[in-house]
Amino acid sequence: MDGINPLLAFALTALIIEVTPGPTMTYLAALSLSSGMRTGFAAVAGIALGLATYGIVAALGLAAVIDSSPLLYGILRWGGVAYLLWLAWEAWSSERETSLDATDGLEDDPWIAFRRGLITNLLNPKAAVFYVAVLPEFIRSGAGSVMSQTLALSAIYVTIATIIHAGIVALAGTLQSKIATPGNRRLVRRLLALALVGIAIWFAWTTGQE
Repeated sequence: MDGINPLLAFALTALIIEVTPGPTMTYLAALSLSSGMRTGFAAVAGIALGLATYGIVAALGLAAVIDSSPLLYGILRWGGVAYLLWLAWEAWSSERETSLDATDGLEDDPWIAFRRGLITNLLNPKAAVFYVAVLPEFIRSGAGSVMSQTLALSAIYVTIATIIHAGIVALAGTLQSKIATPGNRRLVRRLLALALVGIAIWFAWTTGQE
């Protein structure tokens, strides 16, 4: 690996991490099937901003503080679980009109999806851990300041993650028209709620510190 450019090695690592199926993929696919690509892309933008925020936090050295503090880590962890369960309940209990002709309030959906993608990502302590456990391995002495290298690597990671997330939304969104009847859309919303519960459990399990 010594002969591989550090940036390329990091990009390949980030690619492998992001193409591995996880909660974010499940959420984006279910959301796009339920509400379409426009809403899905808004969620992708929120997730990207969350990842970029943690990149800046890591550059300032604060990500290590989160990782080393059981209290802060726990607050983020259980806050994220609670938020996901709340989203699941909202999706399950919502009686919003699902016909294609109903447009009232739908213009707000992309903003809501953006906000939820951002909040969910910021409440994920694993995002901070990535910048503490993985990214520093690719920092090289003599290649510039640690802060500038961290920001550059963060930009690469966010770009790769966003491209993959956008691809998931595009693929799922193309199927959205096939389930665009009131009954089918209602079913997808219920499945989205169940998926969110599963993601919350997954989130709680995978973010548990050893």
